[in-house]
Amino acid sequence: MAAEKDTPEILQKVWEWAKEKLTTEEINNKLLLATDGEGTRVWLLAAEKGTPDILQKVWECAEEKLTTEEINSKLLLGTDCEGMAVWQLAAGWITPEILQKLWDLAEEAQITRRCIINCY
Repeated sequence: MAAEKDTPEILQKVWEWAKEKLTTEEINNKLLLATDGEGTRVWLLAAEKGTPDILQKVWECAEEKLTTEEINSKLLLGTDCEGMAVWQLAAGWITPEILQKLWDLAEEAQITRRCIINCY
């Protein structure tokens, strides 16, 4: 998956193709909010295995197609099938650069620290 590697060019091509060929509903449900066999969304994969540039690109795609509520509840505060959220991954498995990017994007979306902490 393009979100797992440092390949923003591939991610950009997939995004351009999707905007040409898919409806907004299909983009949302089959790309941005879809889960893999383990219940993990592209957002968590980008945070766990990608780079800050990849995370930024996924964010830009999400901002273009998802509602604020979907971004907040399903990306920034969403969980996988094991109940793991991106912030829990940040606590133990991802790089400081990814953590900083997540924090910057959460601030941009006006997700407060209290909400992040209290939601878990």
